[in-house]
Amino acid sequence: MDVKNTDRTGTERRDPAPVRTAAPSAAARPAAQGGKIGVLLLNLGTPDGTDYRSMRRYLAEFLSDRRVIETSRAIWYPVLYGIILTTRPGRSGANYARIWNREKDESPLRTISRGQAERLADTFRGDDRIVVDWAMRYGTPDVESVLARLTAQGCERILAFPLYPQYAASTTATANDQLYKALMKLRHMPTVRSVPPYYEDPVYIDALARSIERHLATLPFEPEVVVASYHGLPKSYCEKGDPYDRHCLETTRLLRERLGWSESRLITTFQSRFGREEWLQPYTDETVGKLAHDGVRSIAVVNPGFSADCLETLDEIGREVRDEFLHAGGANFSHIPCLNDSDEGMAVIEAVVRRELGGWI
Repeated sequence: MDVKNTDRTGTERRDPAPVRTAAPSAAARPAAQGGKIGVLLLNLGTPDGTDYRSMRRYLAEFLSDRRVIETSRAIWYPVLYGIILTTRPGRSGANYARIWNREKDESPLRTISRGQAERLADTFRGDDRIVVDWAMRYGTPDVESVLARLTAQGCERILAFPLYPQYAASTTATANDQLYKALMKLRHMPTVRSVPPYYEDPVYIDALARSIERHLATLPFEPEVVVASYHGLPKSYCEKGDPYDRHCLETTRLLRERLGWSESRLITTFQSRFGREEWLQPYTDETVGKLAHDGVRSIAVVNPGFSADCLETLDEIGREVRDEFLHAGGANFSHIPCLNDSDEGMAVIEAVVRRELGGWI
């Protein structure tokens, strides 16, 4: 039954139609007010030392992550604790010892990560709202302690920045997982944002291109092929929906386009495979060996998926892959450094951070 609105005399009256107003644009809305904002740079991790105990502790944490190793624990743990953690710490420690920053007694990844945070903090100097810090998914400084440090400084909002241009569940997602686990322990939980993948960001592509051009200009030879080597991933992970392989291929395509190179001049490969499962191909080590066998004399390798140089770039590429190429008949090899805390690298980090802070500052 319809119910009509009437006045005191019984005369029907009509309520005025509601006035509709357009929502203010993002540019017109004032920035959110509140406490300080923490910018948390997140990278993979590093052991605290090259000795057996430090390496075992680090590898145990890393290889116990279900995002990294998806094999059933009933199958994986006997292998991990019965074989890998008794033999691999020694070998890995020797590899780390070759690249160790002896002046600071730490891995290059820790040194560079600190440098990135310090340089980013400098760009926000004078803005008391912004607090920049850094943490590792595995090892120290750990995410929980750094989150506590940020909240103790009055940070009511956190921008988490997993420093992985291409998304993978075993990198970006597990870094976010660790942050969320730490947040679950807090009564007063800050508001959190996480930076999305930036594999196709023009600032990132341009920074990579400029770093490559600058490095090649210093070489006494001209590489016939430049290999874009990304960290590998089991093929099954991508078949389950991980977009990592597509992100890597798109980065190479855009980088090739920006440099004006042919498909044969800049190629994509994947490194660091582990175990017997099939990983993303082509494999970096096999590819450089084939290039040498096919008569290619000079190559350079760049690692677009790493925001900072680490064991996988400095030792695996700079030593193992280099030796593979030279022993197969190659003559000239060069590893192009990662963006690190260079001007190009910091331009990427700052651009992404400022964009993702939109509405907060």
